[in-house]
Amino acid sequence: MAELLKVIFEHEGIFLHPSPDEGSPDQDLLVSGSLRIIEKDAEILVEYRPLEDSVDPSNMLCAGQDSSSVVEWGQSAGEKSQSRQLLETQQSYETEWDMVNAVSFKKKNYTNGERSLNHSHERSRWAFSVNISDLKSITVKEEGWTFLILQLKDSSSSIPALHFHQGGSSEFLDTLRRFALLTECPEDETRLLVSTPSKALSQSFENLLDDNNFGLVHKFKRDPYVTTLGSFSKVTNYIYDALRGTEEQQQQRPPEEVADLLGEVIPGLEINQQEEPGFEVITRIDLGTRPQVSRAEPVSADEWSKHQDPEGRIENEAALRQRIFKGGLCHAMRREAWKFLLGYYPWTSTLEERKSLQKAKTDEYFRMKLQWKSISEEQERRNSRLRDYKSLIEKDVNRTDRTNRFYEGLNNPGLTLLHDILMTYCMYDFDLGYVQGMSDLLSPILFVMENEVDAFWCFVSFMDQMHQNFEEQMQGMKTQLIQLSTLLRLLDLAFWNYLESQESGYLYFCFRWLLIRFKRELIFSDVLRLWEVMWTKLPCQNFHLLVCCAILDSEKQKIMEENYGFNEILKHINELSMKLNIEEILQKAEGIYLQIRSCKDLPHSISSILGFDTQHRVSSQADSGSRPVQQQDACSNGHCRDNRPQNSCRGVFTS
Repeated sequence: MAELLKVIFEHEGIFLHPSPDEGSPDQDLLVSGSLRIIEKDAEILVEYRPLEDSVDPSNMLCAGQDSSSVVEWGQSAGEKSQSRQLLETQQSYETEWDMVNAVSFKKKNYTNGERSLNHSHERSRWAFSVNISDLKSITVKEEGWTFLILQLKDSSSSIPALHFHQGGSSEFLDTLRRFALLTECPEDETRLLVSTPSKALSQSFENLLDDNNFGLVHKFKRDPYVTTLGSFSKVTNYIYDALRGTEEQQQQRPPEEVADLLGEVIPGLEINQQEEPGFEVITRIDLGTRPQVSRAEPVSADEWSKHQDPEGRIENEAALRQRIFKGGLCHAMRREAWKFLLGYYPWTSTLEERKSLQKAKTDEYFRMKLQWKSISEEQERRNSRLRDYKSLIEKDVNRTDRTNRFYEGLNNPGLTLLHDILMTYCMYDFDLGYVQGMSDLLSPILFVMENEVDAFWCFVSFMDQMHQNFEEQMQGMKTQLIQLSTLLRLLDLAFWNYLESQESGYLYFCFRWLLIRFKRELIFSDVLRLWEVMWTKLPCQNFHLLVCCAILDSEKQKIMEENYGFNEILKHINELSMKLNIEEILQKAEGIYLQIRSCKDLPHSISSILGFDTQHRVSSQADSGSRPVQQQDACSNGHCRDNRPQNSCRGVFTS
C-alpha cells in the first residue's frame, strides 16, 4: 500500500557545517540541501535532504527505517588507497532503537561493495528524518544568520546544526508550532522545549457525532443537541485510557518529582516546594486586572443601509465589522450581511455586480448538482465513496435540528435542501466529501439564507475555514487543542495545573466545542449570534479559543472545589449544553483579549496564536507609508484552506 505523504513546509538553501568531530576531514565542507516538514501516514516528520553533489563521501547520516527518528552515523576507516579500499572492510557505527526506546551503539561492518550498494540506495549520506514527537528541544542561535540545533529526547547525539543562510527559520518554527508546543526554557532563552499531544487524538472520531444506542425519534423530542453525549463520552474515555498508561505509571509520584516534572514541562515558572505535601507554582507573567466589557444592541436594517452608497457598496467596512462584533445583527439583516462576512460577496461590490455574481454562482451550483443527480444506479453501485457519502448524509440529515420549525416533520423541504447541498458539496470537494458534523455547520446557514444556492456558497466559505477540522488526520483539531492549552496555562496556571493533574491538560473535553464551533452547546439563536461575531475576524485571530477560555473560566471554581476527576470534568462540561449565556461569554472573552493584549513581554507563542505579530507588522507597514494588508480581508475570497497566519492567506491555526 502506498504511503500517504503531504509536504507541509519546504525550504531550500539550508546548510550543514560538518566539523572534524563529526567525521569530516574537510573543515571548509558545506552541505547544502532542503528542509521539509511532512505528514507521512499520520506522523509529522522533519526531514533534511542534501544536494547530492555537496556531500563528503567519507560521512554518512541517514534515517533508520525501523524507527521514526533513528540516526545512523558512518565513519571512514581513514585515508586509504583506492586498491586497499576495494579489498578492506570499513567499519561504521549505527544506533539501534530497541522496544523500550533505549538507544545503544553497535559496530556494523560493511564490505566496500556493500557500502557502495548502501550509498546508491540512500539519496544522501547527510539526510535525516525525525518524528517531531521524538524532539526534546530546539536551540536557536545567530551567527550572521540563524541556525537551529535539534536535540532528540532519547539520544545523546545531536543532529547537525541547520544553518539558514537564506532565511526561513521563523517560517520553519511557525509551521512546527502547528503540531507541537514550543516553549522557552527558563535556564536558556535560546532554547525551545518541544512537547506534543498524545497520539490518542489521532484516532478516528467517526462515532463522535453518532448515536446508535437510543431511539432517535424519542431522543430528538427530548433534546436534539445532546444526542451525541453517550458516544462522545465513549470516545473521550478511550482517549483517557490511552493517556493513563500502565498501572505502574498511574502510581502517585512524590510531590518533589511532580514539581521537577512541572518545572521541565512549564517553562517560565518558579516552583517553591512546601514542607507539607504539595507545591506552589508561581508564574512570572502578570496579566493585570481584566477590563470590564459591555455589549451593544444588534445592527439594525437602518444602520446597515447607512453604510451603503447609492450603488450598493459597503462604506467604512472596518467600523461596520466592529459594530457587528460588539452587538451582532438583527435577524432581518443576517441573510444579506452573512454573505459579506463569509466572503461570498466582496465588501466593495456594487448591487449590480452582486447580481451578476449570484447568477454565475447559480449556474455553477446546478452544474455540480447535476453531476450527482444524473448518476445511474449502475454507476453508483461502482462508486463506493459516493455511495458511502450519500448514505452518511441521509443518516445525518434525518437527525439534524429536527425540533427547529425549519426542519421539523416528515417530508420537510428544508431537509431536502440540506441533503442536496451536502451532496453537491461532495462534488465540489470530493477529496473531503462528507464527514459527520458538517450538517451541523450547514443547518444554521440554510436556516438564515432560505435559498439553496446562497446557502451552498456561504457553506463553502465556512468550510474553507473549518476544513482541517474534518480532514482524516484531524490536524486542525490537534493544533487548536495545543493552542487552547497554551492560552489557559497563561490565563490561569492553577486551574491548568489542576486539569493536568487529572489527565485533562490537553483539554480533550473541549473537542466538540472546537469541531463544530459550539453548535451543540448553545441554543439555536445563540449559535447565530456567536458565528456572526466570530466571522468578523475581530478582535484578533483565533477569538473562538478565547470563547473556550471564557467558558472554562466560569466553570473552574466548581470543577476545582468539587475536586472533579477526568470523568466528572467530562460529564460537567457535557451538561453545560443549552445552559450557556452567549452575551456573558462574549463579554468575558473580549475582556480576556484586552487583558492579554495589554500585557507586556507576552510570550511569542501567545502572540502567534492571537495574531498579534501579524497586527504589529500591519501597523509597521502603515507607519512606514506602505499600503497595509487588511488582516480581515486576507482570506475573503473563501478559498484559503491551509489555516496558517493570515498575512500569508493561510489563516487560523498557528501556535
